[in-house]
Order: sequence, then C-alpha cells, then structure tokens
Amino acid sequence: MIRSYKGDTMKKLLIVVDFQRDFVDGTLGFLSASALESGICEKILAYRDANQTVVFTLDTHGPDYEKTQEGRNLPVRHCIRGTDGHELYGRVKALADNCLQFEKGTFGSDSLYTYLQGSDFDSIELVGLVSSICVLTNAVLAKTALPEAEIIVDASCTDSFDPVLHEKALDVLAGIQVKVINR
Repeated sequence: MIRSYKGDTMKKLLIVVDFQRDFVDGTLGFLSASALESGICEKILAYRDANQTVVFTLDTHGPDYEKTQEGRNLPVRHCIRGTDGHELYGRVKALADNCLQFEKGTFGSDSLYTYLQGSDFDSIELVGLVSSICVLTNAVLAKTALPEAEIIVDASCTDSFDPVLHEKALDVLAGIQVKVINR
C-alpha cells in the first residue's frame, strides 16, 4: 500500500538505492528484482505528488574494477560507468530526471551521507537493491547522519539475490531502530 503524503508537514526523502540494470536483469540480476519496479515507481510518484524529495544512488565502477577490493571479492564486472548496466532500470530511469543522483564506488554513499548531514529531513525511506548490501549500508548512513529522523525501509520495494540474507538484513535493520514496513 502506498501512503499519501499530501497535506503532511513533515519533510520527507525517498532514496532509491541502485535500481540499475546490472542488478535487475544484468550481470548481477536476479528474478525477483524486476518485480520491484512497479512499487518503486509508485513510491517515486507519491513523493513527487506531495512535493517531497527523491534521490538516487548509483553503484559506479571504472574499468579497473577487478583491481579494487570489491572486485577481488566479487569478481563480476557490473555497473561500469558508461555501460548499459550502469543505467537505472526500466521506468525508474525516466522518473529520475531532475533528481539528485549520487554515484558511489562502494556499498555506502559518502556524498549521500554528506548531503543528509546538511539536511533537515524528518523521515527518510529507502527502496531498491540489494537489501542485504547497499540498502542496509545506506540506511545505516542515513541513521548516522540524522539520528532523530525516522528511517524506513519498505520490504516490498527491496530484495536480495539470497532470500535468507534478505530476511536477516531486514532483522538487522529493525534491530537498529529502522522501521521496516510491508514485511
């Protein structure tokens, strides 16, 4: 269920984490990832209709990916800047126009963290991929940057290639006082 934010005086932020082609139907894609597209699009539109803020993170690697720590631990080239796999997936791509996009070379976005530190959001909601890696990491960064803001992860708009890790990640998020909804 998508909540209506019209008339709400809270300042809210939606962070769409790494909903990129390589994580949906590319080199690291998995079957259930594409099913998230509709719910994520509905969230983006609901936030926009309520004049709230939407931002995106983009996993971003260079041609030297294999030489990085991540590349040595996960030797699957993905989200290489300038490739189709780096692009946002499906209808989400068109909805990202005029929104801030934070490229990140690792799981958490340091530039998103800096942006959040300078903000006054009352509520931050995260959706996207992958729940047990980048969604989890960026939720922790949001909680660190704005400890008094309500941090929310919508379980119906995130997933993992590993269902067990997905559930464990949601448990960890709930354990650090992130509100996990639609579980």
